[in-house]
Amino acid sequence: MSTVEAAVGYKASGTLPIWAEVRRQASRRRTQMALGFMVLLPVIVWAAFEFGNSSRGDDDGDGGGSFSSIADLATSGGLNFALFCLAVSAGFLLVVVVALFFGDTVASEASWGSLRYLLAIPVPRARLLGVKLIVAGLYSLLALFLLVGTALLIGTVRYGWSPMGSTIAAEIPPAEGLARLLGIVAYLAVTLLVVAGLAFLLSVLTDAALGAVGGAVMLWILSSILNQIEALGDLRKVLPTYYTEAWRGMLSTPIQSDELAKGAISAVIYATLFWGLAFYRFTRKDVTS
Repeated sequence: MSTVEAAVGYKASGTLPIWAEVRRQASRRRTQMALGFMVLLPVIVWAAFEFGNSSRGDDDGDGGGSFSSIADLATSGGLNFALFCLAVSAGFLLVVVVALFFGDTVASEASWGSLRYLLAIPVPRARLLGVKLIVAGLYSLLALFLLVGTALLIGTVRYGWSPMGSTIAAEIPPAEGLARLLGIVAYLAVTLLVVAGLAFLLSVLTDAALGAVGGAVMLWILSSILNQIEALGDLRKVLPTYYTEAWRGMLSTPIQSDELAKGAISAVIYATLFWGLAFYRFTRKDVTS
């Protein structure tokens, strides 16, 4: 009879409760700093607009790039302000935050030498990864909603509750604009699953948390660079970053859903592949740290 079978009252489902892991991660400095910055960023953006408007007076300046046109609308209402904060964060900041939550979760346990003790409780390996994955996902979603919620609150208080502006279509009524903003948040959450899957895979392959987080971010940047090389033609469509800008289709009337659907499917496929490899590797590796 095995040790697990001999242990009276042992239940694999009772080991490492999700709520216990939530509290453990909440006590960590990197969690507090990441979530705190999600609240602080809209404040910084608001201060930048206030300082910029007061310093340049009536001079409208020159805009450049796709984000500059959204920036022109940012101070016209709370929805537009939240959209701007989301737009400028999606390409890098949110990638780093998601990579941090998913890449640090297992590798940090290994670097501290506590991973083998968790497994010796014993916590089944699949359950350990499952709990870590769920909690990392919860904190990533919390970070995303903190950013949008804070920006929406600050923007509405300062600039009012107005229709959502669009650079590619007519204004969108506030109620519909809020629904579309939430749709953009949902789409970005799905596309960030690729980063989550990649960071989580690297987290089980290395004992260095920084390597897992940095590796996921660097690979995402590499994919973004390759996506800019038009000479690759249709080969770019297999890149995980190819559909990252498809959320802009939510701003058109009617909504351009083809690219959104393709982007969501691509992200789910990549994430499932990376998570599957992570589970396969971790359940078969020798844990010595």
